[in-house]
Amino acid sequence: MSPLVVLTFMLCFAPGCAQFPRPCATRAALRTKECCPLWDGDGSPCGASSGRGSCEDVEVSEQPDGPQYPFSGLDDREKWPLVFYNRTCQCAGDFMGFSCADCKFGYFGARCNERRESLRRNIFHLSRAERVKLVSYLNLAKQTVSRDYVVATGTYMEMENGSNPLFADVSVYDVFVWMHYYVSRDALLGGPGNVWTDVDFAHWAPAFLPWHRVYLLHWEREIRKLTGDTSFSIPYWDWRDARGCEVCTDELMGDRSPQDPSLLSPGSVFSSWRVLCSQPQVYNDRGVLCDAKDEGPLRRNHGNQNRTLVERLPTSAEVEFTLSLSDYDTGAMDRGANMSFRNTLEGFGDPQTGFGNSLHMGMHAAVHVFMNGSMSSVQGSANDPIFLLHHAFVDSIYEQWLRRHRPSPSQYPDSNAPIGHNSEYHMVPFLPLHRNREYFISSKDLGYEYSHLLDANLRLAESMRPFLQALQDVWPWLLLAGLSGGIVAVGVAAAVFTVKRRFGGSAWLHGGKWKNLFALPERQPLIRGDDSEDGHSNYQTTM
Repeated sequence: MSPLVVLTFMLCFAPGCAQFPRPCATRAALRTKECCPLWDGDGSPCGASSGRGSCEDVEVSEQPDGPQYPFSGLDDREKWPLVFYNRTCQCAGDFMGFSCADCKFGYFGARCNERRESLRRNIFHLSRAERVKLVSYLNLAKQTVSRDYVVATGTYMEMENGSNPLFADVSVYDVFVWMHYYVSRDALLGGPGNVWTDVDFAHWAPAFLPWHRVYLLHWEREIRKLTGDTSFSIPYWDWRDARGCEVCTDELMGDRSPQDPSLLSPGSVFSSWRVLCSQPQVYNDRGVLCDAKDEGPLRRNHGNQNRTLVERLPTSAEVEFTLSLSDYDTGAMDRGANMSFRNTLEGFGDPQTGFGNSLHMGMHAAVHVFMNGSMSSVQGSANDPIFLLHHAFVDSIYEQWLRRHRPSPSQYPDSNAPIGHNSEYHMVPFLPLHRNREYFISSKDLGYEYSHLLDANLRLAESMRPFLQALQDVWPWLLLAGLSGGIVAVGVAAAVFTVKRRFGGSAWLHGGKWKNLFALPERQPLIRGDDSEDGHSNYQTTM
């Protein structure tokens, strides 16, 4: 691992400005600071004529932030989204979306009145067809330009306060890569090299888990919209006690290239993927945002990481210790938090003692470092599709903690958390708007469940799915083979019967000539009824 990658992880740790809705990336929208697009269903802003929502003033929390970021008015993400928009769609009932065209998570149908629970499965419990579909959907998202969103390539000041919009088209997948870069980037204070590194609106503090939960939910929704497959759910990789990258096969996330161990096998579709927003030091040195351009191939050299930072993947015992911590966050609620569930799961608290500012990365962060490539840079980590499988499992641990400890809403801090992490802060860079505390709730309230959190009988049924699916796939062939065997057997019997009738009185048939014709010499019998004369034990086979 390069010194830059190590330093990046030790100093900082997924639509930026935002995932900007296309209708809101215009000069008129930026100048009026209004993002209230027309709903296609009735042509009114936010679907107001159909009662879906209305265009309202944005209200932001005035609660004080922690001391980690001592500036005000310098970063476009402060008091999100007021630098860009002070009016957005506020949706009614179970409607959601930047124009209220979508449903709240867990709801479906034209009127968003169909409640449905999705199941996120262990990736190794998917059938072969489901694994092929997953890889195909990922690649489709990577190759398809987003219809709904663009990404910003300049700050609001560089856009001349909206008069000169600076946006770029990217793929559906890369919208989310860019989001993760933007939310975790360093603050630009003006001029080359003038940055503030101790800031992150989605990591190192309480919103880490709620933010990534919303990120996965939006990613899942975009795949469903792109493919028309409303049953699609993100699978997870249970990396507990794994001895290596079990998902790094050409059937799944891509094997290692035999020519260059830092690249992916040419047998994987992901070997052709190109990354963006993966060079934070370059942007900082120039004092600019990522321009969303091609920065080379996806890289991964799993298992060859800096072992002084991360020795191995997390263990079951470390996960269980993390789950035992009853306080969601503690102290300054940053990387130094002691006995904090959030900080320990994120990887900056020791997973054996709970003490913060650990010299070794654990849990979530350990998996990123272990991958030793695109995944190991915080800002560029979402370029690797393993990011999704990894964070789905992290989210399942978060869900397990919520069910075990049943925290009151007051456990989530209202004030004095690092900037962007107080309970009422709008998550950067989402449009539609989401507040952090809204996702300090069970996944079941958001319409999804994890297969390893089901009761014992259902878990067993889930683990048997791939075997039953495989049996179902080969059953027609087994049936055909059985029928063919039966036909052959009937044919042989008919032939024997015909021969006996025809040659029934033949001395040749009753004699030994026909037997001798087909007889083979028996060298040694496989089973003997008694011990042989030479004293060796008889051959008995137990089945």
